[in-house]
Amino acid sequence: MERWENQVAVITGASSGIGGAIAKYLANNKMVTVNLDMNIEGYQAQLAELSPDLVKRMHCIKCNVREEFEIKAAFIEIEKNFGPVSVMVNNVGMMTKTKLLTENNSEDMVKMLETNVLAAIYCTREAFRSMKANGIDGHVFLMNCVCGHKVPLMANNVMSLYPPTKFAITALTEMYRQEFWDQKTKVKITSISPGITTTSIAKDVDVPPHTAALRPNDVADALIYCLQTPPDVQIHDLIIKPIGETFL
Repeated sequence: MERWENQVAVITGASSGIGGAIAKYLANNKMVTVNLDMNIEGYQAQLAELSPDLVKRMHCIKCNVREEFEIKAAFIEIEKNFGPVSVMVNNVGMMTKTKLLTENNSEDMVKMLETNVLAAIYCTREAFRSMKANGIDGHVFLMNCVCGHKVPLMANNVMSLYPPTKFAITALTEMYRQEFWDQKTKVKITSISPGITTTSIAKDVDVPPHTAALRPNDVADALIYCLQTPPDVQIHDLIIKPIGETFL
């Protein structure tokens, strides 16, 4: 991880769960981390449990990632105060509860598309612009899901538009791989697809309580592994499941 020391990593939705674990892991590896999130209080609560040496490398900008103009403003602030971006972790995601596709729920559908897909596109665009302009062979991560590869069979499937948004992430991963190379850069792209993980989103899925699950730290470990690959090696799509998972 030496090559990433003192480099800037941007994470969306790092006030809890997987994003929070990733922010701590990156800071622990001497990166400067910036969380883009609306939940400033949640992020500060996490920092209160960490050592001062770690906290000084962890920052947060209040940003509604559903708003393109706020994302643009946040990246301007990041480059001004911390420097160009080397790592982008598109972690933020949401799922509406008990809403079927056949119900009248247009507002929820738009929110999921904006949060799970468009936010990743906007943030990746701004991060890649920063990387390319500064000659950085950076790394972009897209937080996917196992249901971005196969839709689970569930009675009264309340996952709604969530699997389609994750299928979009799977397609975006390949699109970015081609675009980054076509633009004469060596910026890497990795999709990380965890199985059931103990996060707030998992609570909205009707999964039996005995089902095996990953912890946020397990996913953060995988991301660190991907970052340590040699310059000519790219982990394109990483699927992680706990032993004994029956969800998918």
